[in-house]
Amino acid sequence: MVRAGLTTGRLVRAGAELADEAGFDQVTLSALARRFDVKVASLYSHLRNSHDLRSRIALLALEELADRAADALAGRAGKDALGAFADVYRDYAREHPGRYAAARYRLDPETAAASAGVRIAQLTRAVLRGYDLSEPDQTHAVRLLGSVFHGYVDLESAGGFSHSTPDSQASWTWILDALDALLRTRPTP
Repeated sequence: MVRAGLTTGRLVRAGAELADEAGFDQVTLSALARRFDVKVASLYSHLRNSHDLRSRIALLALEELADRAADALAGRAGKDALGAFADVYRDYAREHPGRYAAARYRLDPETAAASAGVRIAQLTRAVLRGYDLSEPDQTHAVRLLGSVFHGYVDLESAGGFSHSTPDSQASWTWILDALDALLRTRPTP
């Protein structure tokens, strides 16, 4: 019998909250069952296992990121779009550290192909249209931006920049200016 009030959506949202509070690596069916004061068996009618729960949290996080990015990019181009897109990642990681970690959870190819991760990649390419890059440079640029954004956010969230000057925001602005300059002046081989 399914416990009243438990739905897959409610469990995934609670798992996402747990990820933000305790860390994505702490999200398990056992931890979620404790949160609802139920036995783990009560969750099996909604979730197959902890991997299923984590995958669903990843899908939720990707959807939230894609929605934020789409809103942030509306009406923007070039450097303005680049900065807005980058700030979406940074702000989301600050507000939802566990969900941000979940957004990088490895999904099986079929699930990944149907996820909002595809929309995020399309939005990244939309940002890059303002820089007139052709292939394969555009793909290189997508990978560069993802690496820089994720790397910076991970180091910043771990406190890597809190012990020195200039402050983290000044470095973030400098990096975005440097990326913009690189993308605008990238010579074609």
